[in-house]
Amino acid sequence: MSDGLDHTCATALPAGPGRALFCHRHVAGYLPGAPDVLLRVAAERDAGGGLRVALRAMTEVWDGTIPAGWDVEMFARRYGVPVVDLGAPLRLDPVAIPKPWGRELWFTGIEARGQSGVRVGDGAVPLAWLLAIASREILGSGFSTLNLLKILDPFPDPVYGDLYFELHEEKREVYVVTRVDPASWPAGRGAIRYGFDPQVRAEYPDEPTFRSVYLRSVRAYEQIRREIDRREDAWRNAEGYQPNDPVPAPTLRRWRAAHPPALRRAEVEARRAMERFTQLLPVGVGDVIQVPTRLPHALQHGVRTVEFQTPVYERRILSFAQKVLTQDHWDTAAAVQQMRLEPPPPPERNVAEGPGATRERIVAFDDFVVDRWRLLPGASSVLRQRDSYALAMTVQGAIAVAGVTLVAESALLIPAICGAVTIANRGNEMAALLVAKPRRPA
Repeated sequence: MSDGLDHTCATALPAGPGRALFCHRHVAGYLPGAPDVLLRVAAERDAGGGLRVALRAMTEVWDGTIPAGWDVEMFARRYGVPVVDLGAPLRLDPVAIPKPWGRELWFTGIEARGQSGVRVGDGAVPLAWLLAIASREILGSGFSTLNLLKILDPFPDPVYGDLYFELHEEKREVYVVTRVDPASWPAGRGAIRYGFDPQVRAEYPDEPTFRSVYLRSVRAYEQIRREIDRREDAWRNAEGYQPNDPVPAPTLRRWRAAHPPALRRAEVEARRAMERFTQLLPVGVGDVIQVPTRLPHALQHGVRTVEFQTPVYERRILSFAQKVLTQDHWDTAAAVQQMRLEPPPPPERNVAEGPGATRERIVAFDDFVVDRWRLLPGASSVLRQRDSYALAMTVQGAIAVAGVTLVAESALLIPAICGAVTIANRGNEMAALLVAKPRRPA
């Protein structure tokens, strides 16, 4: 057993069967000022390699003494915290993040704006704390970060529910459409702004000319947008909003109606001229949209998606039909020089079939892959872990993952130490499960 006070790495966990009680100084670099969080941890590893932990943030000084006969369950009861079994799938507890265009539900997000958790019974544990004390057991040897899993939930309002038109230099994303708002898209097909219109590109003699003319159109719109933002900032202040608070769409519509008619007309005309260059890709429920690096894109209003992405926080904003809240500038000039003008061709899908079960590889990026499993009622299969974690989310029906039932849009983190995990459809309808796994660098 450990009796130290200030362990700062996961080596305080028992290497073999046994128990440990220790402190871990967690540097919360995702919070302003990167404060220290001193965690007191009880851990117990069994002969099969399974690991159970209970932990809490310390508010008092611990003298290092260990109660006689203690175990993880006693620690959990004493401090009113749950016992987390890292040898089984962990039910993710999402956090809702407001956006100017709607909201995001973060299942694995860890940053100042919000931190996801792990749900155990009626309790929850911050995901960041578990990763701090048991990164290798959860992520697997050689992995240091957890891919991001989120739901994008835009407003149904045109314009106000449209996302930033942006690109990424490092981050790769894949969307799976789970709902298309019928009031926004009566025909059942929504859209994503996705690269540029080939017919408009053909109007220009070469790519440099196209980029230059597009940039001028965005700058013309931005000038009008800045005037609108200046006026609306005064209304924000008068109505009690902070300068960078998201504002509900009905309030934005009311403010819009208060602008001079000439300014409203100029905004619409300049926005249409700018958006004429881009391509709207129709999408429906179940569609998969791969977003490689440097491809400008903007999910449109009323299109709800599950998103898996590289765990980096970077983007270049080309344009936005609202005030940008996270930065005071657009990145159009730099982005236009490096942006892809058209998406790469979609790769061939890798499909494997078994009795009542189909596995389809819907994306294979350099750093992670995503499979979509479809199971008929009563069918089952095995997710084969290879010393790495996996993220799983049900998008249709209900699926039992290692005995843990997932309904639609609920998710699990499967730690690396779980090994092989069984999935089963115990319902009466087709069920679908998305599973993301990291890839080792080549």
